[in-house]
Amino acid sequence: MSVKSVAFHTLGCKLNFSETSTISRNLEADGFIRKEFEEQADVYVINTCSVTNNADKECRQLVRRIQRRAPESVVVVIGCYAQLKPKEIAEIEGVDLVLGATEKFNLTKHLREFSKGDSTKICSCDIDDVEGFHSSYSVGDRTRTFLKVQDGCDYNCSFCTIPLARGHSRSNSIEGVLENVKSLAAEGTKEIVLTGINLGDFGKGFDGGKKKEENFYDLIQALDEVEGIERYRISSIEPNLLTNEIIEFVATSKKFMPHFHIPLQSGSNKILGLMRRRYQRELYAERVAAIKKLMPHCCIGVDVIVGFPSESDDDFKDTFDFLHSIDVSYFHVFTYSERANTLALDIKPIVPTGVRNDRNKSLRNLSFQKMNYFTAQHAGERRPVLFESANKNSMMEGYTDNYIRIETPYREEWVNQIIDWNL
Repeated sequence: MSVKSVAFHTLGCKLNFSETSTISRNLEADGFIRKEFEEQADVYVINTCSVTNNADKECRQLVRRIQRRAPESVVVVIGCYAQLKPKEIAEIEGVDLVLGATEKFNLTKHLREFSKGDSTKICSCDIDDVEGFHSSYSVGDRTRTFLKVQDGCDYNCSFCTIPLARGHSRSNSIEGVLENVKSLAAEGTKEIVLTGINLGDFGKGFDGGKKKEENFYDLIQALDEVEGIERYRISSIEPNLLTNEIIEFVATSKKFMPHFHIPLQSGSNKILGLMRRRYQRELYAERVAAIKKLMPHCCIGVDVIVGFPSESDDDFKDTFDFLHSIDVSYFHVFTYSERANTLALDIKPIVPTGVRNDRNKSLRNLSFQKMNYFTAQHAGERRPVLFESANKNSMMEGYTDNYIRIETPYREEWVNQIIDWNL
């Protein structure tokens, strides 16, 4: 194979970013030259998400863009959408390779065996056959590194296709995570964001036929001792897996930041039941109160879905009022979209699209107010800010320990440095 250039585009979650970065490094080690996605390249790789219909549409649009710009290039689609609907993707004009959950990390092998002009090749598997854990992390793309420590999910939420796309819950060993972290520390990384599909499930499963004995609490204790890394963040953790011991540990840790992201999805217990979530809103409120008691300055982010089937005006009001009443800082609001092979498709009545969109806007407005209020509470304080490398219009940005965004005129000597900042 002659030296080829490759460009990547990532849709979706932080886990996808960490996997794209690792696959890209593997290809570079195999002789490929990395290009930006807007540049001309021999191979384009789209790492897809399938949490919303919008991600599916975006994949199609990207393929069309590549077709217009570089019709002779090889187009590879990997990721969740590729695992869930390989035949549908293969029918998109211009797609050459579709690689499912097990094959995306074997991209070099597939590219060596493929020639443009061959018929579209699909390499996927039954998701129940996905066993191995592939360690991944992003590096060089941002000051913060996203480190994948867990993959897959054993939950069966009625709206979600992720278990079908990524398989059962499995994770790296603590020893394996520590090896990655030490390598990242040696490369100058200051902050690591721990990522996974169901992070609190870390350590679950079997190793060599024996049940694993490690858990997420053991992991964060071990990470806190690594020299060279100054900050850790927990990307997202289910409320039923966020234990008091985890909260207490973060409160006393010098390296784990006072910042949690805890999915709620609905503030209505009726809707939570239909979603097949593993808690009720009372538990969620308890978790938030426990965090704020020990860390009043802690930033808490929330995932919430609007327009779930049968969500009435009163159900949505329950969600709005609940989020208004608890001491959280910001929301990621998702408009419910129908996904094939999910239990939610059988729940009626369906919420009209316009109503879903109005509810989304309403919660995004509340989120904006919440974040402004949280930021104002800390005005006048001095907090550590890690500044990032991006130079946008002579400005740079960074985040405080408790995730308040700071923007200031660009200073090269502050890149990847932690600066005490007066808010």
